[in-house]
Amino acid sequence: MEGHSEMGLIGESFDTSNLLGRMRDDEYESRSGSDNFDGGSGDDQDGGDDQPQKKKKKYHRHTPQQIQELEAFFKECPHPDEKQRTDLSKRLGLENKQVKFWFQNRRTQMKAYLALSAMDELVKMTQADSPLWIKSSDGRNEVLNHEEYARMCSPYIGPKPAGYVTEATRGTGVVLANGLALVETLMDVDRWLEMFASIVASAATLDVISSGTGGTRSGALQVMLAEIQLLSPLVPARQLSFLRFCKQHAEGVWAVVDVSLDIARNAANLHPLVSCRRLPSGCVIQDMPNGFSKITWVEHSQYDESVIHQLCRPLVSSGIGFGAHRWIATLLRQCECLAILMSTPGTSDDPTVMNQAGRRSMLKLAQRMAEYFCSGICASSARKWDILPIGNLGDDMRIMARKNGDDPNEAPGIVLSASTSVWMPVSRQKVFDFLRSGQFRGEWDMLSNGGPMQEMIRIPKGQEDGNCVSILTANSTDSNVQYLQESWTDASGSMVVYSPINMQSLNVVMSCGDSSFVALRPSGFAILPDGHPVNSDGSDGGGSCLLTVGLQMLQNGNQTSKFTVESVETVHNLISCTIQKIKDALGVA
Repeated sequence: MEGHSEMGLIGESFDTSNLLGRMRDDEYESRSGSDNFDGGSGDDQDGGDDQPQKKKKKYHRHTPQQIQELEAFFKECPHPDEKQRTDLSKRLGLENKQVKFWFQNRRTQMKAYLALSAMDELVKMTQADSPLWIKSSDGRNEVLNHEEYARMCSPYIGPKPAGYVTEATRGTGVVLANGLALVETLMDVDRWLEMFASIVASAATLDVISSGTGGTRSGALQVMLAEIQLLSPLVPARQLSFLRFCKQHAEGVWAVVDVSLDIARNAANLHPLVSCRRLPSGCVIQDMPNGFSKITWVEHSQYDESVIHQLCRPLVSSGIGFGAHRWIATLLRQCECLAILMSTPGTSDDPTVMNQAGRRSMLKLAQRMAEYFCSGICASSARKWDILPIGNLGDDMRIMARKNGDDPNEAPGIVLSASTSVWMPVSRQKVFDFLRSGQFRGEWDMLSNGGPMQEMIRIPKGQEDGNCVSILTANSTDSNVQYLQESWTDASGSMVVYSPINMQSLNVVMSCGDSSFVALRPSGFAILPDGHPVNSDGSDGGGSCLLTVGLQMLQNGNQTSKFTVESVETVHNLISCTIQKIKDALGVA
């Protein structure tokens, strides 16, 4: 198309027939909802005695009245049970198997239509000159033009549930990764989970409806489950069931879109545990020279604001908590980390420098530590935590417990986790620098015996000085215990996580041994923007932040033991004391 940029190419209409033809649902090929085949009806033709028998499917075309009744039932109940299918088959004069296949095919068509419509909407929302976005009243950010959105998009989206609010953000970034690699990361659930570990608490692919065409991911469509987290116990993880659809729109231009499967349902039919609907969201990826890619990301959802604590509502409603800028900031940081890991470290006499294999082993251990820490904050299904109903705790404190025993990577016993979030009238950068520094460790960490900690090993993970994995040692009588620490910061937030680790385990990991056997008991901090107008761009210009503190402790090594009131009080007092020490050190009244 002459006179159009590459981004303009993705605005063209695209053929739906190829995708529909590739669809399947419950192991049956996709067909029109009005066409079905008779199974086991005795109409299969036999070949001759000297020829292999071939079964021919006899297709059945439903009458307009049958289709009308089936469609009406499908609108209210897309997944009828066996009794409902039997009642329908009798009423419509069809075999039970025909009714079953009709609903299977109809669900496949619905997914195909939903995926294609969502892709079309994402393309419109990522256009640079799209009227769907206007400047906010302060001129600092883009906001969704709801009137224009209602006119241009979403004829298939059901009414917004009562009590839900809308959240829509858009952002762009340039990352050091080529488009094909990014597409593969988004479409492979394990790689997606690893890339966005601080955002995605758990994820699984339930069904691959189409794996793509021509050996590429273009046209790939899958059904997924995911929990999206914000690192605060005051914000429940968002549980989502959604379609993910990938399409190549032009040479070097890809798009990946997500949309909730229940987006078209009546609000009364939503699952009672679901408190969020993901409207068409995702990204358009454009290849750039020298291995870079331009990413345009859109996040659009409706969520139940009542489940979010008042302290965190500004952070979520501003779009910083779950918005597009957080996904882009995380992607930028992770791609930078990967680029550093792929570079070969030069020779050095510095004892804190490790070889590449040792770095990878240490980083793998740190990744598991961070995963355990996040699960203890957000109570996701990634780990089996039980929230303890402690009556005398405020609504800003959460204490949970889980039993170790089945996991060979962990010591047996009862693990208690305490977490809370507090507002701090101190900039996010200042809090981050204070907490990650070994020099100031003794001012808040009782494990340091009141003195500083020394950095023995340092593995950089980015250009920012604080983005690294370190081994710290304290001036204590137990010289066998070291501390594994990971810290990072980006435009969306910061994190400092640490866990004790004995010297024997550390030596094995540094020698590129198996790190999965190392028992971890992580604690740490997440430092987030507070969402107030002065921080609306995610920066630290406002001089305030939200501090999440999470501590974990192993009660004892007896797997059958139960938590006691004393152990709950201990972990509660420990987290309260830590917060007070941090406030005192930073001069917070």
